[in-house]
Amino acid sequence: MAKLVECVPNFSEGINKEVIEKIVDEVRKVEGVKLLDYSSDTDHNRTVVTFIGNPEAVKVAAFNLTKKASELIDMAVHKGGHPRMGATDVVPFIPISDVTMDECVEIAREVGKRIGEELNIPVYLYENAATRPERTNLADVRKGQYEGFFEKIKDENWKPDFGPCEMNVKSGATAVGARAPLVAFNVNLGTSNIEIADKIAKTVRHIGGGLRFVKAMGVKLEERNIVQVSMNLTNYEKTAVYRAFEMVKMEAQRYGVPVVGSEVIGLLPMKALIDCAEYYLQIENFSMDQILEKRIME
Repeated sequence: MAKLVECVPNFSEGINKEVIEKIVDEVRKVEGVKLLDYSSDTDHNRTVVTFIGNPEAVKVAAFNLTKKASELIDMAVHKGGHPRMGATDVVPFIPISDVTMDECVEIAREVGKRIGEELNIPVYLYENAATRPERTNLADVRKGQYEGFFEKIKDENWKPDFGPCEMNVKSGATAVGARAPLVAFNVNLGTSNIEIADKIAKTVRHIGGGLRFVKAMGVKLEERNIVQVSMNLTNYEKTAVYRAFEMVKMEAQRYGVPVVGSEVIGLLPMKALIDCAEYYLQIENFSMDQILEKRIME
């Protein structure tokens, strides 16, 4: 079986299509890497890219994308609904086949070191690659966002793992890590009241006493004049997509607000959707072997 690593970098541009294409092109140029998906959100002003390949090629593509983003994005003028601290905000590496999490940690450290030294960008290692317990959670690392990092970085406890000990005005800071696959899942609400989305997000997320493997926040979708509960499910097998959806729906009912839709950002494992089908259709004794496409691929 071939060694395969997935990388899902997020960069802080979701509006300028020309800039987005130039950054994504850096992935297309690298042999040994396959671009699987990229999606942009104008309200978040953010683009999520998903690619896969052999470890060496993935390292090259991740660095090149980060370099191009540092050339084309100016964080000093960036605005968006999603928390962010850098032009390339986060670069996670995920083991897919014949690759261990420890190997992805080493990849994260290599790429992070190169970004810090060659691009002069402060780099923080997070999740499985974290060098300190308080840096495991991306939300803790990113707290304060770009604007707050000019002071935060002066704190000895927040000295970067790689790169300069002062904020890069144009490119900000970047989090590089290794993690398991996650599902980015958003639920849209039939209201423009951001306070309601914030309250629901606080209830649903683990840190607020909610579901163990859910991170959540409220976001306003200006173009549609509605709000959403934006979530990351960090372990979809232990906290299923349908469970997060139902909890958001239940909490929304408290405020007399309907759910008007949901969306998946980027890619997700087939099993995450199959679990939803089993739950809502109440299918008994279902097996993944009953999936036609799975049998054909085999």
